[in-house]
Amino acid sequence: MYFLSTESSFDAAHFLKDYEGKCSNIHGHRWRVKAEIMGGVLSEDIQTRGMLVDFGDLKADLKSVCDALDHSLIYETGSLRTETIDALREEGFRMNEFPCRPTAENLAAYICGKMQERGYRVKRVEVYETPANCAAYEPD
Repeated sequence: MYFLSTESSFDAAHFLKDYEGKCSNIHGHRWRVKAEIMGGVLSEDIQTRGMLVDFGDLKADLKSVCDALDHSLIYETGSLRTETIDALREEGFRMNEFPCRPTAENLAAYICGKMQERGYRVKRVEVYETPANCAAYEPD
């Protein structure tokens, strides 16, 4: 089995509804993301011969997923009043609504799903909320 990994990052705000502590307030992070993919067969195509995938493609795809979250407010469905969301959007703020609480754990699973949608066989996604705190997700 072959394994490749790449990293990207994004800056975004979030908050945890119904959490008792500082994280219940809107705050931001520089989220660092590491995605590891796997496969058992290397390409025989002339351009990518001997590669699982081209690192350039893997890097670009993870960056694209991260760029969609960059400089936005990531919030859980139902955690803000409709009027608040409308007012923020009217002001031109970028918003990303998630069906679940936007924890590092859930972001790791979300990013894993987005990479799988792009055709990758994902082994693991790690999301660092701070340099020392990381959540990881490995699909079944």
